Amino acid sequence: MSGHSKWATIKHKKGAADAKRGKLFAKLARQIEVAARSGGGDPDMNPTLRTAVQKAKAAQMTNDAIDRAIKRATGEGGADNYEDIMYEGYAPGGVALLINVLTDNRNRTSADVRNVLTKGGGSMAEPGAVGWQFSRRGIVLVDGAGVDEDELMMAALEAGAEDVEAAGDAWQVTSDPSDAFDVRDALEGAGFTIISADTPMVSDNLVPVTSVEEAKKILRILEAIEDNDDVQDVFSNFDISDDIMEAAAG
Repeated sequence: MSGHSKWATIKHKKGAADAKRGKLFAKLARQIEVAARSGGGDPDMNPTLRTAVQKAKAAQMTNDAIDRAIKRATGEGGADNYEDIMYEGYAPGGVALLINVLTDNRNRTSADVRNVLTKGGGSMAEPGAVGWQFSRRGIVLVDGAGVDEDELMMAALEAGAEDVEAAGDAWQVTSDPSDAFDVRDALEGAGFTIISADTPMVSDNLVPVTSVEEAKKILRILEAIEDNDDVQDVFSNFDISDDIMEAAAG
């Protein structure tokens, strides 16, 4: 299972997504604004905006909030000009990081990200140093409580998914990124409980993390980076066992 999916699962267990819902909605609104400004305010004609809107709805952002973000971007409410940047770096143990930001001040955000990485025992990397390891995938995490694997597999494949695999107490359903939210809706309609749906950058070159202390350092870096208002997503390629992940996150 990808580092992204393990991190999403542990955040769900800790309740971090609910605790930071306001910050999450602000970041989603920014993504919608940037997508609408660059490709127009009609999701049917703007695939990037459509994905941003689907992601916001999956996080239970209201339609009114989504509409306000689109209007700000299309000149009906005023909006800041944001720059979309993907920083690359390393966490302790050589774990690769991709850090996607939307910022109105490149120098400020770059310094903030570099500071978090340096303090946490990581480092910034040159563009392209780690990005080649990642590709975008559709990932839907399904709560595993009471779920029959065969039933989930059948429903997922019928919805257009490519694979289903165990993810600790959950199931990871993988698809083409363009199908992720349709798969999510189909599985929810079939009665499955969805933990999250996203289109992250995922790496097949996983780095094993074998100690609780090193895992704690990695998770602290992820949490600190995600706490930055300009950071939209953090993707990583760590491979931490469920036992070590639970101990580190606890």
